[in-house]
Amino acid sequence: QVQLVESGGGLVQAGDSLRLSCAASGRTLGNNAMGWFRQAPGKEREFVAGISRSGFTTKYGDSVKGRFTISRDNAKNTVYLQMTSLEPEDTAVYYCAASTSIMVTMTRRSYAYWGQGTQVTVSS
Repeated sequence: QVQLVESGGGLVQAGDSLRLSCAASGRTLGNNAMGWFRQAPGKEREFVAGISRSGFTTKYGDSVKGRFTISRDNAKNTVYLQMTSLEPEDTAVYYCAASTSIMVTMTRRSYAYWGQGTQVTVSS
């Protein structure tokens, strides 16, 4: 069993940066690809970014490409999401998730473990 806890959310202004962290406990994440998803009110949960077990492969949703960067530190059992040039459209609850695969996947059903989420609000 894996427990994931997100942190780093908050209220920022458009153009600001924010870094989210996802700390895992229960077992090592060294065998799991990891991902970040987000869900805005009234919308479906959408893929934001994913990273392979090794960290060498990453994928991003179209709306965040060039602005967000996912990384991981397997020694610390932690995954990060660096967000820059934030826009009001980025406002959502951000969720960290651990995949059942070592490969990056954008498919929500491939992720077996989820955190509780952290709120990110971007004001205009």
